[in-house]
Amino acid sequence: MSLLSDIQFPSDLRRLRVEQLPEVCSELREMLIRELSGNPGHFASSLGVVELTVALHYVFDTPEDRIVWDVGHQAYGHKILTGRRERFGSNRHLNGLRPFPSPDESVYDTTTCGHASVSISEALGMAVAAERQGTNRHVVAVIGDGAMSGGLAFEGLNNASSTPNNLLIILNDNHMSIDHAVGGMKEYLHNLHTSRSYNRIRNSAARSLESWGLLNDERRKRIIRFNNSLKSLLNNQQNVFEGMNIRYFGPEDGHNVVELVRTLRRIKDMTGPRILHLHTKKGKGYAPAERNPVVFHAPGKFVPETGERLKTEPGALPLKYQDVFGKTLLELARRDSRIVGITPAMPTGCSMNIMMREMPERCFDVGIAEGHAVTFSAGMAKDGLIPVCNIYSSFAQRAYDNIIHDVAIGRLHVVLCLDRAGLVGEDGPTHHGAFDLAFLRPVPGLTIASPMDECELRRLMYTAVECQDGPFVIRYPRGKGVLADWHCELQEVPVGKGRKVSDGTGTAILSLGPVGNTVQDAVRDLISENGDGGIVPAHYDMRFLKPLDEGILREVAEGYDHIVTVEDGVLKGGLGSAVLEWLSDNGYARRVTRLGLPDNFVQHGTPEELYGIVGLDKDAIKRAL
Repeated sequence: MSLLSDIQFPSDLRRLRVEQLPEVCSELREMLIRELSGNPGHFASSLGVVELTVALHYVFDTPEDRIVWDVGHQAYGHKILTGRRERFGSNRHLNGLRPFPSPDESVYDTTTCGHASVSISEALGMAVAAERQGTNRHVVAVIGDGAMSGGLAFEGLNNASSTPNNLLIILNDNHMSIDHAVGGMKEYLHNLHTSRSYNRIRNSAARSLESWGLLNDERRKRIIRFNNSLKSLLNNQQNVFEGMNIRYFGPEDGHNVVELVRTLRRIKDMTGPRILHLHTKKGKGYAPAERNPVVFHAPGKFVPETGERLKTEPGALPLKYQDVFGKTLLELARRDSRIVGITPAMPTGCSMNIMMREMPERCFDVGIAEGHAVTFSAGMAKDGLIPVCNIYSSFAQRAYDNIIHDVAIGRLHVVLCLDRAGLVGEDGPTHHGAFDLAFLRPVPGLTIASPMDECELRRLMYTAVECQDGPFVIRYPRGKGVLADWHCELQEVPVGKGRKVSDGTGTAILSLGPVGNTVQDAVRDLISENGDGGIVPAHYDMRFLKPLDEGILREVAEGYDHIVTVEDGVLKGGLGSAVLEWLSDNGYARRVTRLGLPDNFVQHGTPEELYGIVGLDKDAIKRAL
């Protein structure tokens, strides 16, 4: 680490000779492999952009110049080069480095990252601000081919083509997102080609025209239009970017750092929007990750010499909730040919790949396009199919209007399964499924349920698919369940009906979802600690946020002095709010204690640490009782 150890900030990197940069890349890659083998994180993505990261910080005057990373999976090398090398071992730990770029952590992090397809729009805003303020600041957006499948990326491109700006877009094309990239854009980028000699002639001509003062805005537009027509004729191909008056360069080798530096220097000070298309390899420089980039996207701990992944949890059972979902979906699909599966680029992450392996023609990976996934599902439901659309809870926020406008208003039979509900742990606030209960509850016509365990998940899926006609939402958490014997019989659950889990006096606990298991642990502890004369609260699993079980609410309002609600979503607008509203509307004055997520963004840490901090672990629930 003879070079990397002397680099604290990009200004140190820029003192090196360009010929030394390949060694910096080698040392940076070696550090990433060593650190992430023991402290897991997003691995293959960061390996794939090592050369690009070094070249960007070498050519541009960061942090004055802006680098906007899309998603942020690939930004570990960026963190190491921007003052955080010594602290990198704390990455994703409680109170350590954040999992994604964050302006609260470093001035080199221009935006909060975590969701895909946002970089072009954000960077365009910065480029316009620089133009309006008369500064010489350069702005660069770095976006992957997977994120280019998102609608917001195209909205940003469309605006960039018609708004005066000097934005540089780096298209990091590795034919991947998390799973393999899908769709027409992936195929287009794979086949796109241009003439390097043509680009050299064009760049030289452009510099000459600019030096002669012949390129005012209107002349530039005319020349670009003529140039694009000529280029399409020579290549026998229309370039979609240049068709939008965005200058296109590439594709180039994204792993040749010396050539990258030369290219970036040539196009750095050009005016107008432009895009540099790079071919890279996810997992570059580490053979196991190159062979299996899907697994090594976030592989957990592994042996750096061999790539062998280390098991952190003994035994195969209980299964993860997502695997119970995937196996149950396949079971239901075998019984009903109308069932189809839809996912926005997460077939492995949500386990829809289980159904995909057997029924590929009935599963649809639509790319990173959550809103489209919902509206696409609505179209299928309209004409007789039963779509089961699986989206991570935090990503479903991006499809809110689609849920209301395209599904709920038409009362269409779409089953929306929200994975990663609640606190997801080390991925932090951009990925916590904190808001789904609160933002979905006001939507008319939705049925909203959350299972307490895996058998409840199976039964709710069966009910949603086979026993209901309207939109049905099921939310469940990341990670393992609680049952070894999860493969229960598929039975209908009466919609809007909860269940009494355990009897008690004085206090009634109303829980929703898997947090009910923590409540049960707390209740058992209280019984053991206090005996017959102590606190023995009753516990009800509500199952449904909407419609609420009014029978249970009337029973607890008339039979208990104190009501405690427990949910793993934000308190504002969730279960506790719904219970208070019902009590008020029906004339009951009862003491109510609400436990849930606070009115602030919860940072990263293990789920156990975070639930302790927000007061939703067993000890906190016992204290509340």
